[in-house]
Amino acid sequence: MLLNCDLGESFGNWKMGLDDQVMAYIDQANIACGFHAGDPDVMQHTLALAKVYNIEIGAHPAYPDLQGFGRRSMAHSHDEVVNLLHYQIGALSGMAAVQEQQISYVKPHGALYNDMMAKEAVFDAVLDAIARYPQSLKLMLLATSEAQNYKEKAEKAGVSLLFEAFADRRYLDDGRLSPRSLPDAVLDSEQTLEQVSLLASEGVVITSSGAKLSLNADTLCVHGDNPHAVAMVKQIRDLLPR
Repeated sequence: MLLNCDLGESFGNWKMGLDDQVMAYIDQANIACGFHAGDPDVMQHTLALAKVYNIEIGAHPAYPDLQGFGRRSMAHSHDEVVNLLHYQIGALSGMAAVQEQQISYVKPHGALYNDMMAKEAVFDAVLDAIARYPQSLKLMLLATSEAQNYKEKAEKAGVSLLFEAFADRRYLDDGRLSPRSLPDAVLDSEQTLEQVSLLASEGVVITSSGAKLSLNADTLCVHGDNPHAVAMVKQIRDLLPR
């Protein structure tokens, strides 16, 4: 199982994450494209780091919400979602090309990701944007019990999917993430390592109700926001050797 991490989320004088430290342990870098975080200098630096560590790079587009860090849902038409995705993917793809790199996938950020998983119309718009982009790109989305439905739609659109699981989040019985407003939605260090071990050995997680849930995940999302998080990524990496 691959490890992916949201990176390049600083902008201007605001610094977010320890990208230079976490890069050594991951396989995929989801790079912010300027709408929720990131700016041209940060994008260039993050791409250069990914090149040093030979990491797969993907676009991490969001709703246009710098103030809310892309975590607030926003009403957009189908075409508006397509356009905001093309704008952000194009920005990162162009900057990558300057460094002789290519992006290979798209992982929506924050509220756009959540809306994509909860609202069929938003998923259809995201899928349409990737299908119409002039480069073949995969779409990263949450591994849930409805994976087959997403696969069927994606196959019709000619888009390949990457299903992801989360190392430090509690799951509901339907495979969705427990809302952060609920107790124990975010796992502690010991629980995180237990969940990763179960995913690696049995392909299951224990849900909030105590049930075992099978998840067919291609990649595992980890975080590098602080020294403790980076240390946790290193431990996870040791559980999932390359």
